[in-house]
Amino acid sequence: MKLLGLDYTDISHAFSEEELMVQKTVREFVDSELAPVIDDHFREGSFPFDFVKKFGELGLLGINLPTEYGCAGMSNLAYGLVCQELERCDSGIRSFVSVQGSLVMYPIFAFGSDDQKNKYLPALASGEMIGCFGLTEPDYGSNPSGMITRATKTTGGYLLNGAKMWITNGSIAHLAVVWAKTEDGKIHGFLVDTASEGFSAPMMKNKWSLRASITSELIFNQVFVPEENMLPSVSGLKGPLSCLNQARYGIGWGTLGAAMAMYETALNYAKTRIQFDRPIAGFQLTQEKLVWMLTEITKAQLLALQVGKNKDSGTLRHQQVSMLKRNNTWVARECAKLAREILGANGISGEYPIMRHLMNIESVYTYEGTHDMHTLIMGEDITGTSAIR
Repeated sequence: MKLLGLDYTDISHAFSEEELMVQKTVREFVDSELAPVIDDHFREGSFPFDFVKKFGELGLLGINLPTEYGCAGMSNLAYGLVCQELERCDSGIRSFVSVQGSLVMYPIFAFGSDDQKNKYLPALASGEMIGCFGLTEPDYGSNPSGMITRATKTTGGYLLNGAKMWITNGSIAHLAVVWAKTEDGKIHGFLVDTASEGFSAPMMKNKWSLRASITSELIFNQVFVPEENMLPSVSGLKGPLSCLNQARYGIGWGTLGAAMAMYETALNYAKTRIQFDRPIAGFQLTQEKLVWMLTEITKAQLLALQVGKNKDSGTLRHQQVSMLKRNNTWVARECAKLAREILGANGISGEYPIMRHLMNIESVYTYEGTHDMHTLIMGEDITGTSAIR
């Protein structure tokens, strides 16, 4: 079986038949069911909620977590291909699956008790339960250590007070993984039932990006969290940052899908758009843009493949994920601009997906660590000196 879509350097052999079948299944699902409705959801600013259970049936939620918890137990390369195919449709769709698996299910699996794993993971894997991840605050994004959300000890548990911002799935979640400081100043993770008294998640309005994704604030006003809902096996920033590392890996693959969609749209358009009695694909400047896009996408594929192999072998370093996220989101952003140029005036038309992807990538370029922050992570790694004071 061959890798579907762009494979200019013939890397199909690097994937197992099972991984290629996962890609094929997700691509067919996206093309037949999601693609026909995504533009409407983007225009309306709504999330295609009816597909959540389908994600679960296909095994896409927590696909790289063990089967004993109702997950698919697949490789990280398979997870990468899932993210690629979902974001080929829309970044908002990939964001939902990424948050559910990497930011909600992963911390429960990695840091939760046996009771927490057995209670929540199967329900999250099936799509019966939706989760969200609360780390970013109104005044603390790139500097999460400064968070002001507090968890104060009380009889039988903790009282949460504070707020989180830019939270994917917040208004539709049943469970929130929330990071807060306890009275000793240490950061801990809490599993918060969103039906709890004092919890609210107002949806954020007027977004011009990720419009097919739900983005919310989380507000905690004396929200009681039982003692057994604290994640027992981690404290400090190691917990949330390890979750972000999982999500950033998926983003590195997902943005490949967006870049591929824009390249293929631009290529097909260039072959059929006639100017001066010939297709614009025959002009040198157009060919230069297409060749640049294909070359950078191919390099990004090879980077994603190697980082995925490292992740599956247990040799991955988080700085490699920073390189993946930093490079591949930049490639997608540049491809969006070039594709829009090739399509000319039609590049801003809703008849084509270019502007939708372009607006989405502006969010993906920033969230889960900005381009500049990942530059500094890599800079410290290669120089041995932190540039952050």
